[in-house]
Amino acid sequence: MIKQLLAATAVAALLASPALAEDRVSIGTGGTGGVFYAVGAGMADLLTKKLDGVTANAEVTGASIENVRRVSAGEMTIGFSSASTLYAGKNAEPPFGEAQNVAAIAVLYPAVLQVAATKSSGAASVADLADKKISIGPPGSNSSVLATRLLQAHGAFNMDNISFLSYGEATGAIKNGSLDGSIILAGTPASAFIELTTTTDVAILPVDTSKVEGLIKEFPFYQLVEIPGGLYTGTDAPVAAVGDPAVLFTAADADPEMVYKITKTLFDNLEELGQVHPAAKKISLETAANTPIALHEGAKRYFDEK
Repeated sequence: MIKQLLAATAVAALLASPALAEDRVSIGTGGTGGVFYAVGAGMADLLTKKLDGVTANAEVTGASIENVRRVSAGEMTIGFSSASTLYAGKNAEPPFGEAQNVAAIAVLYPAVLQVAATKSSGAASVADLADKKISIGPPGSNSSVLATRLLQAHGAFNMDNISFLSYGEATGAIKNGSLDGSIILAGTPASAFIELTTTTDVAILPVDTSKVEGLIKEFPFYQLVEIPGGLYTGTDAPVAAVGDPAVLFTAADADPEMVYKITKTLFDNLEELGQVHPAAKKISLETAANTPIALHEGAKRYFDEK
C-alpha cells in the first residue's frame, strides 16, 4: 500500500510539472542565411519569453514549399511562406498535387527576389545570366520557383548552369570561384548578401521591367519593387526587382485559442520584434490581415478586436 501511494504521488507530481504542461511551438523558416530564419528565430524568442506555458523554436527548412507541406501535415505549428506559394498550396495549384490544410495568420513584410553576380562574370542584368553558373535557392523553395520564372521571362534559363544551394552555400561557392552568381528570395537586406557584398566584388543585378510584365500579369501576387540604393556594398543606385510578400500561416484546423495567443503576442510586441532584423520593422498591424488566403479564426479574432 505504501509503495502504491508513493508511486501515485510521484506520478501526480510529474503531471503537475510545468515542463510537461508546456506547449511547444515549432516555426518553419528557411535557410540560416535568409530573412525567414532571422525573423522566425526572433519570433521564437519572443513567444518563449512572453507567452506563458509556451516554448518556441525556429526550424531550418527549405522555405515556402516545404513549410506549407509540413505545417499542413501537422509536423510544424506555424510557418513562413511567400504569398504566391501559400495561395498555390491552399488551391491545389502546382507544385502541390492536392489542397493543403493551411490558413493565414498575417502578412509580414515584402520579400524580394535579389540577384547578385560577380563583376568578373561581366553580367550586368538578369538577361546576361544564361551562360553563367548560378544558384537559385534550395530545391523546393519558392526562391527556386520564382527565379526559374524570372529567368525564363528574360530568356536566360539554362538548366545546365543552375545549382540549387542554400543561400549560405551559394555565398561560399561564389567566394571560392565555383559560381558566378546567386538568386535569393528574402527581405532586404538579406544576411547572405550582406556577407557576399562586403567580402566579394559583386553587383546586384536589375530585372528588365518590360520583360516581367507578363510574369506579374500571370502571377498577380508578384510585384515590381525596388531595392534601395546603398543597401548593399557596391550598389549605390536603386535596383528594379520582383517581390512576393512573406506570410505567416498555420494549419487550418490548428487550435483557435493557441493561434489567437500567438497572433496577439507577436502583434502586441511589434516594437521588440522589429529589433531582430530590418525586415521585421516592416511588419504592420494595418496590412497584416490582407492575406492571400483566408485568415485562421484565431488570427481573425485578434484582428477583429483591433
